[in-house]
Amino acid sequence: MNDRRDERSSSTYENPPGPTVTVPDTAPVSASVSASAATLPETGRRGSLGPVGLVLAGGISVQFGGALAVTLMPRAGALGVVALRLLVAAVILLVVCRPRVRGHSRTDWGTVIVFGITMAAMNGLFYQSVDRIPLGTAVTLEVLGPLALSVAVSRRAVNLIWAGLALAGVFLLGGGGGFGSLDPLGVAFALSAGGMWAAYIVFSARTGRRFPQADGLALAMAIGALLFLPLGIAESGTKLLDPVTLGLGAAVAVLSSVLPYTLELLALRRLPASTFAIMMSLEPAIAATAGFFILNQALTATEAAAIALVIAASMGAVRTQVGRRAPKITS
Repeated sequence: MNDRRDERSSSTYENPPGPTVTVPDTAPVSASVSASAATLPETGRRGSLGPVGLVLAGGISVQFGGALAVTLMPRAGALGVVALRLLVAAVILLVVCRPRVRGHSRTDWGTVIVFGITMAAMNGLFYQSVDRIPLGTAVTLEVLGPLALSVAVSRRAVNLIWAGLALAGVFLLGGGGGFGSLDPLGVAFALSAGGMWAAYIVFSARTGRRFPQADGLALAMAIGALLFLPLGIAESGTKLLDPVTLGLGAAVAVLSSVLPYTLELLALRRLPASTFAIMMSLEPAIAATAGFFILNQALTATEAAAIALVIAASMGAVRTQVGRRAPKITS
């Protein structure tokens, strides 16, 4: 999720600013991603895609990027893939955004540092999870974090209904809540990643209010990359320097970090945090689709029913809340 905001946006937008951005892909597409990242704020202001479309586009990008990352793990390891993803994303964002490092208060820096730590932890925990359990199941468990956040920040009783419906779909997608046959460590990593996801939403919004444009996101990504790089090197070593591994890692970075975080940042400027969190319920469905096309993981009838439930919950939440004033996530 991204954090962009010009100085006008803090007084213009009533809803929590959007916090997410995803990282760049391979070297061949770096230039086009950089160009699109630079023009995204204008696109958002013109409203050509709308907040719901931005969230959906970001979800598709991040889940297909996640599926690609699973195929890369045998070459570079889970920690190595995360290190490549964060590093490439940080380089791209720093080059594109050229954030100022002076003139920020201690509170500003404290916020962006926590955001960077949260981002690194969220990615690291999730990739450790998908290294042990199926992608769709991992996302199903992870999405419980944003769902819990949606209930916590919402002040409308109807959101409890949508959250409950989405939660039912999430557990149905996990086999009716029966996760006992899965690797316990993988389940624990996925649930922990969900907690970090909820924290990411909060600190992404706070960072977006404190830093102009996508400066906060770029700085947070750099902090996360610096924290994770030693772990990636320790696990994978010189494997990270393989040209094919670097290219695939760059693609994962673009699809899973730079592009989605930017789209979500723009969306969160106009979308209530509770609605955004419930829309994250769509992630298991998108992940299952990505798993089908990239990892040859077929959907069962139960999984299809679960997808229908989470889509219904997301549509209900959007219909209820988009365009209405929602409570802010305060800093």
